[in-house]
Amino acid sequence: MRIAVTIFLTDETIAPTRLARELEQRGFAGLYLPEHTHIPVERTTPYPMGGELPPEYGRTLDPFVALAQAAAVTERLDLGTGITLIAQHDPIDLAKQIATLDHLSGGRFTLGLGFGWNVEEAADHGVTWRTRRELSRDRMGLMRALWSAEPTAYDGEFGGVRASYAFPKPAQKPRGPVIGPRTLIGGAAGPKLFAHITEYADGWMPIGGRGLTETLPVLRGVWADAGRDPAALQVVPYAIYPTAGKLAHYGDLGIEEVVVQLPPAGEAEVLGVLDEYAEHL
Repeated sequence: MRIAVTIFLTDETIAPTRLARELEQRGFAGLYLPEHTHIPVERTTPYPMGGELPPEYGRTLDPFVALAQAAAVTERLDLGTGITLIAQHDPIDLAKQIATLDHLSGGRFTLGLGFGWNVEEAADHGVTWRTRRELSRDRMGLMRALWSAEPTAYDGEFGGVRASYAFPKPAQKPRGPVIGPRTLIGGAAGPKLFAHITEYADGWMPIGGRGLTETLPVLRGVWADAGRDPAALQVVPYAIYPTAGKLAHYGDLGIEEVVVQLPPAGEAEVLGVLDEYAEHL
């Protein structure tokens, strides 16, 4: 099983370059980084995990800048976002960032995307909360038009783009309806999420990885009903704390990759946890 990691990299943690080198040397599969542009102080949205919001949420490095550093010092390590808050981005700019990172890394980028939880953060970006899913879908359509081999126009509900020359293209080749890098959608199981996954993604990034015995067969059914290749569906449990039993259970479900959680800490602590996780490689 491929084991990647995720971490809240901040201005107070281990550096991206140091972490990336250590991951590749130890044989970990990849590095996924979360995204928050800012955390409004006056916030009524509760932290999804309960309790006070951890301070690292307001200190996160930009994931694309940090992943570019990681790409520059590695050759095999996969790179990903977990997750990109796509509704909060200008899709033309984001398409360029993603294509550039995938091109420069030789096709090592995974776009983990999601719809967010922080209403106030999204509102500062001009996002209307009730339409954020539809907005995200629309922005994926626009980015895919820019990634197309030939100049392709896109006219969506929330915006559009003229047929344009837009290079570089992502290094990864189209896979069915998916154009661009490998795309995984994060979020809780449900009909709306599964519809998004089957329409424009390569698979699902379930946060925490709980309940997959019940939900994974449902997604596989929806995927097959949509005419997608059953063998192509990828499910990558995200931000888990590994045990031998848990990894064996995922393997029995046909899961081939997991993303384990590292602490948002300095070099010594992070490398110590990596050494503990290495027993599962």
